[in-house]
Amino acid sequence: MKTIYQALADLDEKHEPAALCTVTQSEGSTPRHVGSKMLVYADGKFIGTVGGGDLENRVIKEALLSLQDGKPRKLNYTMADPARGDPGVCGGQVEVFVEPIFPAPLLVVVGAGHVGKAVAHLAKWLGFRVAVSDDRAEFCNPATVPDGDAFYPVSMNELPNHISIDARTYLILTTRGSAIDAAGITPLLESNAAYIGVIGSKRRWAVTVKALKEKGVEDAKIMRVHSPMGLELQAETPEEIAVSIMAEVLMVRDKGSGKRMGN
Repeated sequence: MKTIYQALADLDEKHEPAALCTVTQSEGSTPRHVGSKMLVYADGKFIGTVGGGDLENRVIKEALLSLQDGKPRKLNYTMADPARGDPGVCGGQVEVFVEPIFPAPLLVVVGAGHVGKAVAHLAKWLGFRVAVSDDRAEFCNPATVPDGDAFYPVSMNELPNHISIDARTYLILTTRGSAIDAAGITPLLESNAAYIGVIGSKRRWAVTVKALKEKGVEDAKIMRVHSPMGLELQAETPEEIAVSIMAEVLMVRDKGSGKRMGN
């Protein structure tokens, strides 16, 4: 059977979240000693134990909530009288600390040209897990984009079939034209991505929006897109543009304002 520590090490490799629950205080008669651990996965499965029974069921529920809101919690239980709502009759008191653990956020670069490669490089340096997608296989491989962690040489509209896009996923479209964006972006707009950005001028995005509306895409979904993406830095080179794009991604992720910090 896999140990807690082996399972923790596997989380990053499998790119999945879990909540680590640890008994941090124990007084009197309690089911488990200080240091006992349980790892709860997003689907409710778990390994390890903090005591079993109703106590453990309550901790699992709190662990799942922590994975939803991203916040740790300190749980205190008196185990004396179930009639008053206690989770047991042992007579002691127990404290459990629940810590949500998330893998690195996923940044998906769609379009592996000069700017896409620069974005992948900077995103990797910033601690993101980087996936690269391009319908041209010769552009979508480790030799061409060495900073990619995963590669998907498929058309944009097929991407959701290969990647689980959730609220910790950032989609960066550095494609080679409006026609490609209009043809493939609709399934991405249906996703739960935290950020969807499209490179290009205001005119290019206006052309794409017109095509999307002609296809019946709702305005609310189109409004999710940041385009032209990035913060205004007067960027010109691929590297400068990558800084502009990732600055906006960080601003959205961390709820920043984008304003200057000095006067």
